[in-house]
Order: sequence, then structure tokens, then C-alpha cells
Amino acid sequence: MCCWRVSAGTGPGRAAGPAAAADAVSRRAPYRGHRLTPADDEMYQRTRVMVLEPESPNIMFIEGYSTRGFTISGDLVVGPCAVLPRSILQWNVGSHRDISLESLSLFRLLEPRIEILVLGTGDRVERLHPAMMKQMRERGIAVEVQDTANACATFNFLMNERRMVAAGLIPPRGT
Repeated sequence: MCCWRVSAGTGPGRAAGPAAAADAVSRRAPYRGHRLTPADDEMYQRTRVMVLEPESPNIMFIEGYSTRGFTISGDLVVGPCAVLPRSILQWNVGSHRDISLESLSLFRLLEPRIEILVLGTGDRVERLHPAMMKQMRERGIAVEVQDTANACATFNFLMNERRMVAAGLIPPRGT
């Protein structure tokens, strides 16, 4: 808490007008009501925070990926997967060429509706058919197509922001 001390004020013999008030404000000196001592902040040691309970145990978090699959919230998932707000499913696609309106139908049917679908297409960003993208937009779902590494990071970021997000991930081949 900071307190202010006025070194000049109005009193007998001082003018009490706008000019005098401005003059008094300009001559104010900052004044601390309390001086910190080493005991007050534990000898300037770093503050440590220990999380006793996760903020939300139901939040999905992608911890890692490899050419075989993904580690999501402590579970190992082999092969392509669909990461939903509260569950993980195997996703029946082999590569980005297998992503179709049918394989994306899972994400369109979710309730509550997702806002953003993050697609990880492997080692590189691959173009998807414009008709698929258009249909997802018409359903109110934004689609982000990225390489798998960036898709994992984007998904984690959006989940941390409490957005309604899902991901369709294909493991990278490592080439």
C-alpha cells in the first residue's frame, strides 16, 4: 500500500485556487507507509508454488508424440487419433489422403459443439479438399490444418484457454 504526503497545502497565507492546487500537486513527494525488511519477504527467496490438485482433471493435454502415436493425459494412443474435449478415440485414417467428409463427421456430431478443429497431417502441412473445409465452416467449426507437431501445441494452447476444441492427429513418419 502506498500513501502520499503533501509537502505544501492550503492554510493561512496560501492562495486556494486552481493554480495553487496544481502547484501543490507538483510538489508532492511519494511516501511509503511501510518499509519492507528482509523478514517481510523471507530474505528475498524465490516464491515456490506447488499445485496440490490439477485445475481440471478432465482437460485433455497432449504430452508427446512419436512415429507410433501420442501420449495424451498419461495414456498412450497408437496410430491416428481423435482427441475430443473429454475423450480419446482411434481415428480411422492412414494419411491426410484419407481425411474425408465421412472421417470428419465425428467432429460435426459432437455435443456440445466444438468451435475449432485442429488437424495434424503428419510431417508437413497438407492441403485438404476445399469442399470439406467449406462444409465444416457452414457447421460453425473453424478448421486449422497444421503439421502434427504444431497441431499438438495449438490444441494444448486452446484447451488451456478453455476453448471448445478437438483434434484429429496423424503421427509423423519421421522422414
